[in-house]
Amino acid sequence: MMFSLTEEQSSLARSAILCASAREDVRAAITQIYRDLQTQIDARRPLCQLSGRCCRFEEFGHRLYVTTLELATFLHELNQSPDPDWTGQGCAFQKNKLCSVHQIRPFGCRLFFCDSTSTDWQHEQYQLFHTRLRQLHDELAVPYFYLEWRQALHILSSEF
Repeated sequence: MMFSLTEEQSSLARSAILCASAREDVRAAITQIYRDLQTQIDARRPLCQLSGRCCRFEEFGHRLYVTTLELATFLHELNQSPDPDWTGQGCAFQKNKLCSVHQIRPFGCRLFFCDSTSTDWQHEQYQLFHTRLRQLHDELAVPYFYLEWRQALHILSSEF
């Protein structure tokens, strides 16, 4: 079972995301975290099979969670709407087994690989970089929300 936000919590999260999406310092900070993460990925070189399984959450047995800052940056850079035929399963931005928003995808998407030899490394990097993300919320005075991806898309649906 997935945690559900109240209407008030959803409204607060939406407001925080929209306010942060207009801030250049937010985008710069998230861009730097993503660059630093990419350096770690390049050093480890985990295997991506381009199967699209990582985006089919129910099938693969996982969930994607995102923070306020990530959502703000994603929303600012988004230049397309989610798939209008999306059923609520998997990711609304997966098309033909590929990510249609690959360049602006959230942190969890950047770090998740089907490569079974990377599991421990992924967990370690997730903890390290999520801690940095969490600290950035405090440093930038942006309310911290940690939302399931599809709930976040629902909260932001009027912005697409």
